[in-house]
Amino acid sequence: MANIKSAKKRAIQSEARRKHNIGLKSTYRTYIKKVEHLITANKKEDAIKALKVAVPVIDKMATKGIIHKNKAARYKSNLSKKINKLK
Repeated sequence: MANIKSAKKRAIQSEARRKHNIGLKSTYRTYIKKVEHLITANKKEDAIKALKVAVPVIDKMATKGIIHKNKAARYKSNLSKKINKLK
C-alpha cells in the first residue's frame, strides 16, 4: 500500500473508477447477449430491433474508453453479419 497521501488518494480513486467501469462493461455485454440470444432463437426482426438499441450503447462505451473503438466496431460488425445470415 502507498505511504504518500496523494498515492493513497490515487489508489482510492482508481478503485472507485474500476468498480464503476465494471458496471458499464456489464451493461454493454447484456445488450450484446440480448441480440445474440435473439439470433440463436432465429428471430430476425426482434434481433434487428435489439441491435438498433445496442449500437448506441456500444458506441457510448467506446467513447468513454471502456472498450477500444475497434472492439466496438468489431462487435457491431459481427452482430450485423450474424443477423444478415438469418432467413
